[in-house]
Parts: sequence; structure tokens; C-alpha cells
Amino acid sequence: MMFKHPGLLWLLTVIVPITAYYIWKLQKANPSMGLSTLSSFAKLPSSWKVWMMHIVFGLEMAALACIIIALARPQTYNHLRTSRIEGTDIVLALDISGSMMANDFEPNRFQAAKNITQRFINSRTDDNIALVVFAGESLSLMPLTNDRAALVNALENVKPGSLADGTALGDGLTSSVNRILSGKAKSKSIILLTDGSNNSGDVPPSTAAEIAKKKGIRVYTIGVGTNGTIEVQDPYGFSSTTIETKIDEESLRSIANATGGKYFRATDRRMLQEVFEEIDKLEKTSLDVNRYTRADEDFMPWALGAVLLYSLVIILRLTLLRKLP
Repeated sequence: MMFKHPGLLWLLTVIVPITAYYIWKLQKANPSMGLSTLSSFAKLPSSWKVWMMHIVFGLEMAALACIIIALARPQTYNHLRTSRIEGTDIVLALDISGSMMANDFEPNRFQAAKNITQRFINSRTDDNIALVVFAGESLSLMPLTNDRAALVNALENVKPGSLADGTALGDGLTSSVNRILSGKAKSKSIILLTDGSNNSGDVPPSTAAEIAKKKGIRVYTIGVGTNGTIEVQDPYGFSSTTIETKIDEESLRSIANATGGKYFRATDRRMLQEVFEEIDKLEKTSLDVNRYTRADEDFMPWALGAVLLYSLVIILRLTLLRKLP
């Protein structure tokens, strides 16, 4: 048996102070009469009505307990569930180069990408996800884990400018491949988000894509931002400058096609959100569940018990324990 509102069961504790008050009231309410000796009354038994009064109080407390339990909604669950879940291993590879601070997204490219990525992480409840960031070099930030809170917190602390500036697409993709190889899931994919062209690093993007292909890893590439002259604010918000940005769509498309993934282009926040929603649909986990669930409400016996107990209390007070004026 389970309760729909288990917190209400704490109300049962009120029975303790009510009982204590009842005992204290009895001690204070005993009638008295001045006599020279009580020897004549020493062997007289207590009236059965005294015990009946205590029984009536017990019935009242039992009725109160029944009401509280009924309000907590006891329920019995009958369910049969057979499920098979195959989680997906995903690596999120994010560009944190200085150009990601461009303000053609609200408030900037990086903050928009970070917020949408965090929502994506929270939506993937059955997957193991890792984080890789790259600029002029790459850094494996988080290993594959199902701890979504840890992933979101790690991503929250990332800021552009923490790595040497530049765009090392090949290095970022290679680090992602190395990270995802430790995963046990059959389905493996990398989501690589960038706003530039490869101009740093030791590994060419084509070589990294070939490695991913051989390992059976799909790569979804996302080109973020608009091409042209863009105002970019420094990561600390003290100054801004104007730079020329150009996304190497040919390389990103080639990486995706070579690995069986897909290339996306997002020029504003709404489009970026739609991109992650589409990837979420493409990378759904395999789920085979046969579920039968039924919840039976069991509060009625407790409610009827409360009614019967209070009815008995009323009958006793109007008959055997009736008080005369």
C-alpha cells in the first residue's frame, strides 16, 4: 500500500498532545469533598462509567486517525512491467573560442548555445553524456555520465577564453572520439557545435572524421552564427571588438556525411533550439516496455471506519454516558 499524500500522515502526531490534554483535564476536573477519613471508601470499585469514558475517548482518537489516513489517500498498485532500455552514449563538443561571444544571438552565441545544450542534457534521462570543449586546443571536461546535474554544473562554469584562442575542429572531434570509446552503449554519437573554420590543432578534421567513421560513431555538426563582420565582447565584459567570422560549412557537412550524421545551420537562437530538438528525435534511445498499472483507492474503508466510530461515540454519550443537567 502507498499513499498519494503521505505528508498528511504527520497529522497523526496531534493525537499525542490531545491525549496529554485529556489526562491533564481529568486530573484537574476530579470532584472533591472534605472528609475526616476515607477508610469507608477505600475498597469501593471504580464505576464502570469511568472506564467507559476512557473507552469513548479512545474511540474518538481512533476515528480521528481514520480520517487522517483517509485524507492521505491510501492506494494499492497492481502493475506488471517488462522493459528493455538501451542507452545512448553522446559527447557534446562545444566551441569556446573568442568568436562565440559574438552578439548576433541573444545575449551571445555561447550563452545561447550553453542554455539550449543544458536543456538538451536534462531531456536525455537514459543516456550517458560527456562534455568536450575546444578552441585553439581541446579539453575533455566531463567523462560519460548519467549525472545530469553534474553535467549542467560543469557546463555552467565554462567560459570562452579559458583555452588558447582559435578553432581546432580536428582536435575537438578527436578528443570526443577518444572520450566516447569508453562507453558501453551500442549507439554512439557526437554533437559538435562551432562558429568558425579549422585554423588550429594537430589533427585535420577529415582525419578525425575518418576515425569516427571507423569506430561507428555518428557526428552531428552544427554551424552557429552568421558570416560577416560581427561585434564580439571579451569574456569579462570590459571591451568589445569587431571581427570577421566565416563558418566552414563544407568541412562540417563533410564530417557529418562521412560518419552518417547530419549537418545543421543555426543563424539565431530559435533555429538552434530547433536543431537540438531534431537531434533529440534522431537520437532517441531504444525502448521496449510492456506496462500494466492500476491504482485502487483504499480510503473508503478508513472513511467508513471513522463514521462508525463517531456514530458509536455519539450513541454512548446519548445513552450510557448521558449527562443530566
